[in-house]
Amino acid sequence: MSLSSTPRGLTSHVSKSNWACSSCLRRPARQEKQDNVRRFPIWQARALQTDTRLDKSVPFRKQLKDEAKQRRVAENQALAKTQKTRTKTLDNWELTVGIEVHAQLNTERKLFSRAATSISNTPNSQVAVFDLAFPGSQPVFQKSTLIPALRAAVALNCNVQRVSKFDRKHYFYHDQPAGYQITQYYEEPFAKDGHIVLYDYDGIAPEDCPSIRIGIKQIQMEQDTAKTILQPPDTMLLDYNRVGHPLIEIITLPQIHHPQTAAACVRKLQAILQSTNAVTTGMEMGGLRVDVNVSVRSKDADPGSYAYYGIMGLGQRTEIKNLSSFKAVEDAIIAERDRQVGVLETGGVVEGETRGWALGSTETRKLRGKEGEVDYRYMPDPDVPPIIIGDDLVDHITKTLPVLPDEQITRLVEGYQISIKDAKTLVDIDDGERLDYFDDVLSLLCAKQNDSIAGPAPKIVEYGRTTVNWILHELGGLLSASNKSFSLNPVSAKEMASIIQNVVEHRITGRTSKQLLSMVFEGDMRQVDAIIQDEGLELHDLSRDEYVAMAVKLIGENEDIALKIRHKGQVGKVQWFVGQMMRQGEGNVVAKKAETVLKDLFGLDNRLFK
Repeated sequence: MSLSSTPRGLTSHVSKSNWACSSCLRRPARQEKQDNVRRFPIWQARALQTDTRLDKSVPFRKQLKDEAKQRRVAENQALAKTQKTRTKTLDNWELTVGIEVHAQLNTERKLFSRAATSISNTPNSQVAVFDLAFPGSQPVFQKSTLIPALRAAVALNCNVQRVSKFDRKHYFYHDQPAGYQITQYYEEPFAKDGHIVLYDYDGIAPEDCPSIRIGIKQIQMEQDTAKTILQPPDTMLLDYNRVGHPLIEIITLPQIHHPQTAAACVRKLQAILQSTNAVTTGMEMGGLRVDVNVSVRSKDADPGSYAYYGIMGLGQRTEIKNLSSFKAVEDAIIAERDRQVGVLETGGVVEGETRGWALGSTETRKLRGKEGEVDYRYMPDPDVPPIIIGDDLVDHITKTLPVLPDEQITRLVEGYQISIKDAKTLVDIDDGERLDYFDDVLSLLCAKQNDSIAGPAPKIVEYGRTTVNWILHELGGLLSASNKSFSLNPVSAKEMASIIQNVVEHRITGRTSKQLLSMVFEGDMRQVDAIIQDEGLELHDLSRDEYVAMAVKLIGENEDIALKIRHKGQVGKVQWFVGQMMRQGEGNVVAKKAETVLKDLFGLDNRLFK
């Protein structure tokens, strides 16, 4: 019986010594070698391939985090090196920037027709025959459009011209049906020679601190163009509601030398225009559009051969059109500056061009060659007579001009000892709504106390600082958490004044007052005093002995923290004990009283807490 013919089930009964092949006889030797390998520790076997011991292996998630951290460090180091090199390169160049701001005036009528101004109506529903350049139609200057323009001019310290004239600026484009724009650039604009002062709190570049004055060449009135709406892939729709909307163009002198300061200048111009009610909306809604003129020149070379309005030695400028945000202004200037420096350093020549910028880009793009006054064929408009502006009108505008942002900031800082940061935030946000709310709340507080706004200084300061804190931080936090704009604020000035009054008079604690504000914010219709009474929120003042007993108990339960205060001087940890006392006191512990008791128990000097 051969091995090949033996049934599989019977093989175990066959003598191995008689029937084992040579390959089977070698198998025990191979098995012995493998057993010898397994006798080595596992880490020695792994070390042959990875050189990593098992007891020092790193979890995969931690390894990924460490690698990501190393990449960030390397990228930051490379970026810092690049910025250092670029800064060293840019130190040899001078940047010069001039700004042109186009702002839609807050008017009911268009500049040369009685059609209503509109930013949200049905497309092409607010159009007069003149707006569409129908043959035989004539422009009729709407006097009311001059009022917001004059407010802007006076606020920007301009000289209002008693006689101003309109020109025609010729160019052919689909958004301008007449083939020309009526403007004031060439002849006599209505305002000239103004200025704006930027301060450190406006966000200017450190090199320009503490302040910088930027000249304004002129402010001119002009027509807006139609709104172009792109319908992919290749269709453009035109909304002529915007044609003829009154604009002012504010042209600054080329006296800005840092991108950050340029953005701050635009931001402040918008704040001034909004505070005087001269414009409809800001940049975020398309009410302001900005063009920037950028040039560079080597500091080591002779002054440039270009000049503008008496400013000599400039380099060849390029214009970047239609920037729609403050960030875009800063980023576009940086990109164009770097591009021009690169061109000049390689021996090239900067061309006078109109360029464009898209958000997220790292460089500007050429749109067309730069037109000059000859290309536009400026001429006096024969259909629009000169505008005569009387002294009595300018005097009235000057006397009735609203308080400007800088004056508001000074009032808040000096009158109520509010920080500049909080004062500027209060002035800048929500188109002035929150500042008006602050004034309303403060007036109600003073009325409740039978005080005037010019009453006893210490009390007015306390009212002002407390009110700002509640409006910006406590109410602001609730608005942010609920994703509501301030225009939808459900807490009336009267309710806010009542809450703050209860806090100032120590009828409720700070913790309880936040709970109270939250209830009113969520729609509780009861009077503030009724909520306090019904919910048992009124402060039940504890005696000093009760404060001491509570503090002693807490210190005994947390000796480790107490030792850090006594022996290591970590006085900030006293506030931890204050927080615990307030938590245990259930709304009846006043933070200042708790802090005073704790300082006495720890033997700490009050000066350590200033």
